[in-house]
Amino acid sequence: MSEPGRDEAATRLMLDFAARTGLTGDQPARRYLWTDAFAVCNLLGLGGGGGSASLRGLAVRLVEQVHHVLGRHRPDDPRTGWISGLSEEAGEAHPTRGGLRIGKPLPERGPDEPFDPELEWERDGQYYHYLTKWMHALDQWSRFTGDPSGNRQARELAVAAHAAFTYAPRAGGTRRMYWKMSIDLRRPLVPSMGHHDPLDGLVTYLQLRAGGGDPGDGPALAREVAEMAAIADRRDWVTDDPLGLGGLMTDAWRLDRLIRRGAGGEALLVPVLAAASRGAAAYLRQRQLERPLHDRLAFRELGLAIGLHAVARLDAAVREDPRPYEAMPAVRRHLEQLAEHLPQRGVIEAFWSRPEHRRADNWLAHHDINEVMLATTLAPTGYLSLSLVEPGESVDSHAAA
Repeated sequence: MSEPGRDEAATRLMLDFAARTGLTGDQPARRYLWTDAFAVCNLLGLGGGGGSASLRGLAVRLVEQVHHVLGRHRPDDPRTGWISGLSEEAGEAHPTRGGLRIGKPLPERGPDEPFDPELEWERDGQYYHYLTKWMHALDQWSRFTGDPSGNRQARELAVAAHAAFTYAPRAGGTRRMYWKMSIDLRRPLVPSMGHHDPLDGLVTYLQLRAGGGDPGDGPALAREVAEMAAIADRRDWVTDDPLGLGGLMTDAWRLDRLIRRGAGGEALLVPVLAAASRGAAAYLRQRQLERPLHDRLAFRELGLAIGLHAVARLDAAVREDPRPYEAMPAVRRHLEQLAEHLPQRGVIEAFWSRPEHRRADNWLAHHDINEVMLATTLAPTGYLSLSLVEPGESVDSHAAA
C-alpha cells in the first residue's frame, strides 16, 4: 500500500472511530484513556503538515472531551466534579492534576468489596501505564501545535501519577509502584507493579522535560525523574508479550531522540534494546503470528507492529549519524538483530487489514482499540514523530523525524 493509501485508510478508521465514540455526530461520548491517547496522536499526525486542519481540530476536541469525561467522576458515582477535588474553575485550568480515569464500564471496587481478578479488568480506576500514554499524547499535542499547555498538563499529570503510584516500602529500600489505583488516587486497587511501568515512566518524564519550555510553566520533574530512575535501575525488561515488546521498541526510539538532544537516557538504551531483541526472538520462535484468527488479539500484535516502525526509524537514524553511539557498539548489534524482524510489520498489517478478519468476534470485542491501533500502524507519524525541535516550535516547520 502506498503512503497516500495508508494515510487514507488510517483517516477512514479515525473518522469512523470519532463518530462511533461520540467525538463527532450525536452518539454519547464514550471515552477510554489508552485508545484515546493513540487517537490524539493519529489525528495530529494525519492533520499535520499538508494534512487536514479538520483532523487537527478533532485532536484538540478529543483532548478536551477526555479531560471533561475521564477527569471528572462517573455519572453513576455519588461524587461529582473533578476527580482532583479542584473547583470548577481550577479544574478547567488544570484538568490533569487528579489523574484521569481508565474509562472501564463498571464502577471501581469499593473499599469493602472483595477482590475478584476477573471482574477487576472491567472496573474503573486509574492505570499508571495509561496515564503515561496520555502524557505522551499531550506532549505530542504541544510538539505538533507549538502550544505549550499540552506539555504543562502532561507534567502536572506526571506529578500526580508519580505521587500516587510510587511508594516506599515499610521495611525501607527502593521505592515501588502500584499497578492500579482508585479513581481519587487514595488507595491501591492492584498492589503489584507493572513490568514496564518504571521504564515507561522514566522515559516519559525525560521526554516531558525535554519538550517543556520555561520551568515556570509547570513542574520541573527533577524529583520524579530521580525517584523513577532508582526504581528502574538494573531491572530486567525482557518480555515475550507482543504489546510489551512494541513498547520496548518505542521506548528505545524515544531514548535515541533524548540522547541526541542531550536530555539523558544513555544508560537505558542498551538494556532496553537487549531486552527487545531477546524478547522478539522468543516471541517469533513461538510462531504466534501463524495461529488461527480466533486465538489472536489484534491490538497486542498491532502494538508490536508500531514498535517495529520505531525500530526502522531508530535503525535509519543510527545509520545516518552513529556518533552518539561510537562508544556503545552494543547499540548497533542489538539493532541489527531487531532489524531482521522488520518484515513482520507487513505480516501483521496485512492480516488485520483484511475486512473478513475485522468482522470476527475477537476483533469486534475490542473494536475501538483495534481500529485506532491499526490506524497508528498504517500512519505512525503522529505517535512516533519526536522531532528535535525547541520548546514552543511545532513539527510543521521541521521535517518529521
